[in-house]
Parts: sequence; C-alpha cells; structure tokens
Amino acid sequence: MASTPVVVIGGYLGAGKTTLVNHLLRHADGRRVVVLVNDFGSISIDADLIEGSADGVLALAGGCACCSFGADLVGTLQRALARTPPPDAVLLECSGVGLPGAVARSASLAVGAAVQGVAVVVDAVEAPRLARDRYVGDTVGQQWRQADLLIVNQADRASAAALAAVERELALAAPGTPQVVCSQGRMPPELVFGLHDGAAAAASAWSARAGAGRYAAATGVPAAERLRFFDHRVTGPTDVHALAAELAAPESRLLRAKGLVRGLDGALWLIQVMGRRCEVALAPASAAAAAADEGRVACIALATAAA
Repeated sequence: MASTPVVVIGGYLGAGKTTLVNHLLRHADGRRVVVLVNDFGSISIDADLIEGSADGVLALAGGCACCSFGADLVGTLQRALARTPPPDAVLLECSGVGLPGAVARSASLAVGAAVQGVAVVVDAVEAPRLARDRYVGDTVGQQWRQADLLIVNQADRASAAALAAVERELALAAPGTPQVVCSQGRMPPELVFGLHDGAAAAASAWSARAGAGRYAAATGVPAAERLRFFDHRVTGPTDVHALAAELAAPESRLLRAKGLVRGLDGALWLIQVMGRRCEVALAPASAAAAAADEGRVACIALATAAA
C-alpha cells in the first residue's frame, strides 16, 4: 500500500495553529489535503474555504476536507486515508494542551500513514511567560521538546530583541531542533507538505504571492535570504540509513529533504527528512520508475549567516 504523508501540528493555545492550517490550505497548490482536528469547536476554518458539510466532514476548496477525530484518532485517520480519491497529505492538529509526540505515535498505527514529523507553533510574544507558568510550563516545554520543527509565529508582534531571546530559549529547551520564524502562519508550504520537483521555483512563487514574503517581520529578512534550496547528489549505491541520519543531524541545518537513492542492496529507497526526524522506506513502484531522479535528494535548509 502506498503511504500518505501525515504531519502533526502542535502548539499551545493561541500560538496560531489554525492560522497556519488555513494558510496551508490556501497554498495547497492542487494537493488534496485532509485536516483532522479534535473537534470542530476547537478550529475555525476560514469560511470562504468551506464548500459544504456532510456526515461530519467539511468539504473544503480544492478537494480538501476537514473532519473531527474525537477519541478515535486511528479510526478516523484510517477512514481519511481510504477516501476516494485518496488525500495527498494529512494535517493532524493537536489540542492546544495536548502532547504532539503522543499523537504522532498514535497516528503511526494507521495502515498507510507515514508520519513525516511534528511541527510545533510557538507564540513569539507569549512563549517566555508560558514556559515559566507553574501550571502550563511543563506542558509547553514538552511540546517544544517533541517538535521536529519549531515555527516561531507572530514575529510581527515581537521586537527584534524579544524574538532573539525566544529563539535562544527554544535552543536551550530543544537543542538542535530547527526554527523557522514567521508572522500570521505564513511560511512556504513545502516545509510542511514536503518537496517536489521545482521546489525552489515554487517557494519563489509563493513569496511573490504572499507580498513581502517575509518570515520575520521584526527583522525584515526576506524569504530568499532565510532559506536555501538545493539538491544533494549521491553517486552510486550508498548506505541509505547512514545518509538519512546525516541529513537529519543538527549540523546539516536542514528543515526538509526528500529523494530517491539506490541502496547497497541494489533497491531504490525513498528518504524523507523533517527537522530531526528521518524516514527510510522502499520506494513505491511509481517512484521506482522515475530512474532519472535516482541519487537526488531535494533539500531546504536554513541559510547560514554568510549565505
């Protein structure tokens, strides 16, 4: 069975998870996306994206859908994966007080689900206070530590000094976990959905559509200067598990990677990386036929200061 990418989106109440989801739905670029939420009362899909409702499922623009999983996450995810036509991706939004790592482990039990990673949204203004709150600080800290990618949101409300302080605090709480800074959930969809051919061109087009295309409004750094798109080339058979671990290591500064590589066993393997999480699986038949892409891993990385 072909696997469907699943990305878990976590973060404390008010961090901007739903704002991010709405942004991703608006920039799905033809992908059929299913959004799973705890209940409809906890999410506010933009009204102009909703085309109808039936059997507890919201029909969204572009063939996307939204449904509630309640207490039956695995069963609901299984039904979502069995939709006709099947989804291209699933976004699983956690409760604001939930632990996304536990949700990701549960989601991985669904047949056909390939959990790509956990993206945790952090409020750039409220993060320091929440981390020290006697009642919720432990939950917030666990959410940060369970992230494969930290999305520092609402940067437009924070000063440059405050934003730098939040980034330092996150680095201490979750060492090695990459951070992306944005405002109002506006970030390249490739960071969540994954890469495809022409990812760099798609990101440039996204930046143009978004207007300023800025991740950190407080620092005014353009998108093109915050991220770097490139191909990692592999010649001949290689140890695919070692390569995946190398790409997911903190020093790689990679946010996302996906590609087909020939293993030492002669088989074609699909490598996917989101933050510090990596997955290696035998390439599906459809991908195995694309011999021209063999040995190419498309990557998105944080740009270095010198880049």
